Amino acid sequence: MAKSSKGWLRAHEKDPYVRKARQSEYRSRAAFKLQEIDRRDRLFRPGQLVIDLGAAPGSWSQYAAARVGPHGRIIAVDVLPMAPVENVEFIEGDFGEAATCGRCLAALRGRKADLVISDMAPNLSGVRSTDQARSMRLAELALEFSLQVLAPGGDLLLKLFQGSGADEFRKELVEHFQRVIVRKPGASRSASREFYVLARGHEV
Repeated sequence: MAKSSKGWLRAHEKDPYVRKARQSEYRSRAAFKLQEIDRRDRLFRPGQLVIDLGAAPGSWSQYAAARVGPHGRIIAVDVLPMAPVENVEFIEGDFGEAATCGRCLAALRGRKADLVISDMAPNLSGVRSTDQARSMRLAELALEFSLQVLAPGGDLLLKLFQGSGADEFRKELVEHFQRVIVRKPGASRSASREFYVLARGHEV
């Protein structure tokens, strides 16, 4: 095993959020990022309809389902399979493709979503410029999708990476939402370029 891989594994095992996830019901440490943002910005309310893009392995869906309660609905979408989560409807496929997008729209049953959440990241190539371009493409697709499904006043939370296109994308969000907030939760690794953008108040 390469030294870099061994170093990552050591850091991963020492990560307090990894340990915390193993001691909880959550499938990954990512749940604690969403939890922290929710506690600060109050994303969820009982009865909401929420769409979770790039949901696998399902920790964000787990957290969201608990927060919206039995009268809420979570629609989770991912190209990868995902083990069932209670009170979550899972759609396997690429939401950027017409067929999967159509299934998502059908799952809404004529209703608009209150919140779209996305913790998606591209498969990394190791080439920073390529990975950044792929990340921004995912963000653009998430925005395009969200503009179709969000109710007036609805919110969008998604992951971005610092780099080319990120500032321009945030300016684009301002054109469609009343307020755009940047968050870097404590559960995000300090060395990571990731951050989260919360766009509030979808303007139709």
